[in-house]
Amino acid sequence: MELSILSCIVCLIVTSILIHFILNRKKPNLPPGPRSLPIIGNLLDIGDRPHKYLADLAKIYGPIASLKLGQVNAIVVSSPETIRQVLETHDQVLSTRAIPDGARVFDHDKLGTLWVAPISPIWKNVRKLFKTRLFSQKSLEVSESIRQAKIKELLNSVRESAVKGEVVDVGAAAFRTALNIMSCSIWSMDLADTNSEMVKQFQSRFRGVMEAFGRTNVSDFFPVVKKFDIQGVRRRNSVHLRKIFDLIDEMIDGRLKMQESLGFTPKIDALYHLLNLDEEKNGEILMDRNQIGHLILKITFLK
Repeated sequence: MELSILSCIVCLIVTSILIHFILNRKKPNLPPGPRSLPIIGNLLDIGDRPHKYLADLAKIYGPIASLKLGQVNAIVVSSPETIRQVLETHDQVLSTRAIPDGARVFDHDKLGTLWVAPISPIWKNVRKLFKTRLFSQKSLEVSESIRQAKIKELLNSVRESAVKGEVVDVGAAAFRTALNIMSCSIWSMDLADTNSEMVKQFQSRFRGVMEAFGRTNVSDFFPVVKKFDIQGVRRRNSVHLRKIFDLIDEMIDGRLKMQESLGFTPKIDALYHLLNLDEEKNGEILMDRNQIGHLILKITFLK
C-alpha cells in the first residue's frame, strides 16, 4: 500500500515536470553554453568538482556562458572584467538573487539582505547601516585590535604545532580564525572558547544551519515541485533557524540587561550599534528586534 502511494507521488511529480517542460520549451535568448539533456539539463555534467567544470567551461565559451540546471537557467561569469561589470557597473540591474527554497522560512527570504530582490527600502536601509555603522572606517578601527589578537592566536597555534611536529589543517585553522574575528566583532563572543556553555550551543546550532543550507535541494532546480518540500529541507531549516533565533534572543536580552544595570555597555560591537539605532530616526535606519535577529544571522553565516 505504501509503495503504491509512493509510486503515485513519483508519477505525479514526473508528470508535473514534463508538463512544465513542454509548456516552457521556448528557448530564451541566452549566452552560449553546452548542450543540455531534457528535464535535468546540465546537472550531471557539473559532477563533484563544479569549480573545475566551470573553469573548463570558460575556456570553451568565454567569460559568459549559460547552463541549464533542471528548470533553472544559470549564467556563469568568469573573468574579472565581466564580474566587475556585473557587480559594479550594472549592480542594481543584476542584483536580484535566486532565493534557495530552504531560506523561505520565518520570512528570512524577505529580511535576509543577500536575497532581498528586487532592491527594496529594506535593502537600501541595511546597506546604509553597513556603510555608516557596522563597516564604517571608525568601526573597523575600533575592532582592529580584535583582528590582530586573533591573528596572533592563529600564529601561536601554528608555532606550537610546528614545535611538536604536528600536522596543521590550514583550512580549518583559517576558517576558525575568520569565524572568531567575525563573532567577536558582532557580539564579543569567541567561538573557540569551548568552556562556555552558550558557545557550545552556538557551535551545535551553527553546524545544523550550515548542513541544512549546504544540502542539495531538488526544489531549487525544479520549482514546479517546490510546494511539496520533497526532501523536507524547509522543515529542517525551520527547526535549526528557530534554535539560532532563540539563541540570538538570549544574547540580546543579556546585552539589554547589561545596559540597564550598568547604564552603558562596555562592548562596542555590531550588536551595540544595532540596539542603539534610535539615534537614526530621521535617517530611516530604525529596525525592530525581528529584523535585528535576521541581520545578525546574515552577517554571521552569510545566509
